[in-house]
Amino acid sequence: MTSQDTVTPHDGTLRVLSTSDLAGIDISLADVVDTVEGAYRTLHAGQSDNPRKLTVKPQDGHSVSYAMLGRDGTRNVVAIKTSYKHGLDKGRDEQHYYTALTIYDDVTGLPVAMMDCSRIGSLRTPAVSALLARECAAPAARSALVIGTGTQGRLALPFLLTALPHLDRLMVFGTHSEGIAAVRQQLRTYFPDRDVEVVTDLRAAASDADVIVATAGAHTPAAVESAWLRPGALSILVGHGLAPSTLHQADRVIATSEAQMNVTGTDMADSEGKLPAVDTEFPPVIAGLTAGRHSAKERIFAYNSGLVVTDIALGHRFAQLALAQGLGTEVPLWQ
Repeated sequence: MTSQDTVTPHDGTLRVLSTSDLAGIDISLADVVDTVEGAYRTLHAGQSDNPRKLTVKPQDGHSVSYAMLGRDGTRNVVAIKTSYKHGLDKGRDEQHYYTALTIYDDVTGLPVAMMDCSRIGSLRTPAVSALLARECAAPAARSALVIGTGTQGRLALPFLLTALPHLDRLMVFGTHSEGIAAVRQQLRTYFPDRDVEVVTDLRAAASDADVIVATAGAHTPAAVESAWLRPGALSILVGHGLAPSTLHQADRVIATSEAQMNVTGTDMADSEGKLPAVDTEFPPVIAGLTAGRHSAKERIFAYNSGLVVTDIALGHRFAQLALAQGLGTEVPLWQ
């Protein structure tokens, strides 16, 4: 689908889609997963471009900023995503986070939209974790543990169930009561007949889990060790909650992008400051050219870092839905 199907850019103006514009758009989890999967396939086919992200961070580490440029060859759009987080040295309530995506039509040369990217990121990341689980979990996987109850933790289980409907034990470990309540509420929103088990013994829960998705913040006390994992376990790192041993002692290492893991995954380095080489990146796994798993007993570590092509694909999908509903504000930015 190209940008011309439902998006009509206007010369000199920019359609701005706010947080509230995007909040009311109804999109199914399956639609999100399909859109993200398509972005991976297009990237692997060499039809899209996803350069390495740029990063700036002050010496005291109180903030971090990223800029990510990419091109989607299926949709014929070019986009840039910016991300800025302030207050990394403070508690979660005192932090500020802003992210935006600007999309241009690469056929007409006109802007499509600029949008808040927070909802896109909150959907894209757990969709990627779900795809990693679908491709890399052991065939008999039945239990899943989510570590963390922030933005990423709250949708992790609904997306996992979308990709692996046979999961029958769902667990969450968190330290914030409101976050735990939000995890439960989100699960029941999408799967009314399912509930989540709140665990307090992290080691016991990790030992019972076939799939672990670590989404916690930097200050989490959680740190699952490799020795705790059962044979065949899949550990997916999104934020924090896994100790470096889960990476360095894994039988197989998969990353959405090895280059990005080397930039943003330095907290998982060994005592010499080194990260192991990955066995495969995820795009060829999605394309069916590389196996996600070679045996039922392999302990697999998967690093889920965002690729801007997935933001572009999902952002463009949201732009189509928003503009079809007449949402957003046209700003005469270049007039």
